[in-house]
Amino acid sequence: MTDKTEKTITVFGATGRQGGGLVRAILADRNGPFTVRAVTRDPASDRARELERLGAEVVGADLDDEASLAPALEHAYGAYLVTDFWQHMSAEREQAQARALARAASHAGVQHAIWSTLEDTRECVPLEDGRMPVLQDRYKVPHFDAKAEADSYFTEEGVPTTFLRTTFYWENLIAPFGPQRGEDGSLELVLPMGDSRLSGIAAEDIGRTALEIFKRDTDLIAATVSIAGEHLALAEMARILTEALGEPVNYRPLTPDAYRALGFPGADEAGNMFQYYADCEARFTAARDLDAVRELLPGLQDFRTWLAGHGDRLRLALAG
Repeated sequence: MTDKTEKTITVFGATGRQGGGLVRAILADRNGPFTVRAVTRDPASDRARELERLGAEVVGADLDDEASLAPALEHAYGAYLVTDFWQHMSAEREQAQARALARAASHAGVQHAIWSTLEDTRECVPLEDGRMPVLQDRYKVPHFDAKAEADSYFTEEGVPTTFLRTTFYWENLIAPFGPQRGEDGSLELVLPMGDSRLSGIAAEDIGRTALEIFKRDTDLIAATVSIAGEHLALAEMARILTEALGEPVNYRPLTPDAYRALGFPGADEAGNMFQYYADCEARFTAARDLDAVRELLPGLQDFRTWLAGHGDRLRLALAG
């Protein structure tokens, strides 16, 4: 086996949910083949300093500054490449960041990259389909579709890439899509999913899955790996939340139009996303065979398992 010091994984978004999960997974795998270089815009932040205390090499880089990416990838064996649409909500900017990552990974000679991506929703809901509005001129769900379009950047640049298709984080139930108090004080889960199942995953399991992909060396290069922890109807999710929180949580489904009309920043994007999850449930869940994901990551958490470890955080969020 190659010496461990020669097997550095550069992790972008290291203080975020996906990247942070991978950094911690590598650090916890003390006898594993990899060291980790954690990339963040602000190496002086509390989260970055915590990763440094745990043993990560922390470096600064900005996805909007392509020149800053090269030092972060220097001599790296592998790289975890992720962008965050929700920081700016611009598909154009997200694609510019992805293109910069692809060029930088190619120039650095990275031997294995994992690109965190999603489906192109227009394959299920074409632009001319009037069920949901067109956003940002040419997308149905921009943060899905822009990532899907960006897949080709890595192929064009000759980067040996595994395309990791993720899904809804259960951490989003702490914020921003979690239970909320109704006018009568009771807890409601208000989402436009009807009776359809939502594919969810613990964010840390995305990072842990990525580590297992890296450990398979070249086996999954050029492959698309689609993951989830469980597929659950929202009414069932509300029942599990009721058990965990010790008070009733009622599921109140809205129509997608009513959800988009709530008017919070990103309501159109979120409304289209949930409508896509609902209307395209069969193909989305079929792509995420839970037995296959569990074969890759035997410790994959289901919703109850995740909630057992995060119930206190959810209670604090509801109390605050």
